[in-house]
Amino acid sequence: MALDNVEFREGLVEDMPVEDGWADVVMSNGVINLCADKEQAFAEIWRVLRPGGHLQFADIANGAPVPEAAIRDIDLWTA
Repeated sequence: MALDNVEFREGLVEDMPVEDGWADVVMSNGVINLCADKEQAFAEIWRVLRPGGHLQFADIANGAPVPEAAIRDIDLWTA
């Protein structure tokens, strides 16, 4: 598409490969849902957002901890 304002980086939402205050917007469409450590995911999102930045997400976020057995069961995290 010859876009010069787009960049793709592989990483995890809990450990994004970008500097502090790098992003104007962080968008998630189910990614946060798949994170076992949602507290770390949100901490990382706030780290990478610039002051005044925005988070847009379409996830179901639950504040309850994920049981260890569920974390180890890959079939629960994949389709």
